[in-house]
Amino acid sequence: MPPWVMHRWYDFCYQGCFWTFSTLFSLRTQGGANVPAGPVLMVSNHQSFMDPVLVGLASTRRRVSFLARETLYKNKKLAWMMRSLDALSIDHRGFSREGLQATLDFLHQGKVVCIFAEGERTHTGEVEPFKPGISLLMKRVKAPIVPVGIAGAYDAWPRTRRLPRLAPVFAPPSPATIAVSVGKPIAPEAYAGRPREEMLEDLRQKVEAERLKADRLRRQRRP
Repeated sequence: MPPWVMHRWYDFCYQGCFWTFSTLFSLRTQGGANVPAGPVLMVSNHQSFMDPVLVGLASTRRRVSFLARETLYKNKKLAWMMRSLDALSIDHRGFSREGLQATLDFLHQGKVVCIFAEGERTHTGEVEPFKPGISLLMKRVKAPIVPVGIAGAYDAWPRTRRLPRLAPVFAPPSPATIAVSVGKPIAPEAYAGRPREEMLEDLRQKVEAERLKADRLRRQRRP
C-alpha cells in the first residue's frame, strides 16, 4: 500500500473510531499535545482489547504504531488491518529480540510507538507490574518516553466478558465510560544507569498517575 494511501486510510479509521467511541463510550481525552515531534515511545497501561484504538485517539497530532502478538496475525482480516495501521508483530512469549529491534527501527524512522508494558490485559483494572523485558528497550531507546493512562476500559470490556458494555453519551453515566490521559514526555536520560526494578517501578508509577487523571476525567455520576 503506497504511503499516501496508508495516511488517508489511517485518517479515515481515526475519524470513524473517534465518533464511535465518543458516542458509545463517552470517550474523553487530554494531553494529546504532549506527544512531541520526532520519535516517541509511549508507555500505557492495558485494560482491554480497545486500548490501541484509545491511545491512538488520544494522540491527536501523531500516528501511533503498536506492538501486536504474532498469534493475532492468524486471522487474515485482522492481520491485514494491523499491517495497514503499522502494527509491529512480537513473539507471543514476550518481548523478543526481534520485537525490540523492530521497535527501535520504527523509532529511528521518527515514528511514534506505543507499548503496553504489563504484557497483557490487567486482571483487576489496576496497573500491574511491568514485564522485565521492557527494561532492555528502555536502556537502548533514545527517544522521549510518554506515559499514558487509560481508565474505564476495564469496566467496559474486561477480559472476562465476550462483548463490551456500552456507555452511550446520550444515556446516564455508567462505570463503562472511558477516558485517556497523556502525560508529559520524559527524557530517556532519566533512566540511564538506574537498576532495572527501580526504573520499571518509576515508570509504572508515572503511568498509574496518568490513569488516575483519566479516571477523574471520565464522565461520571455526580453526588
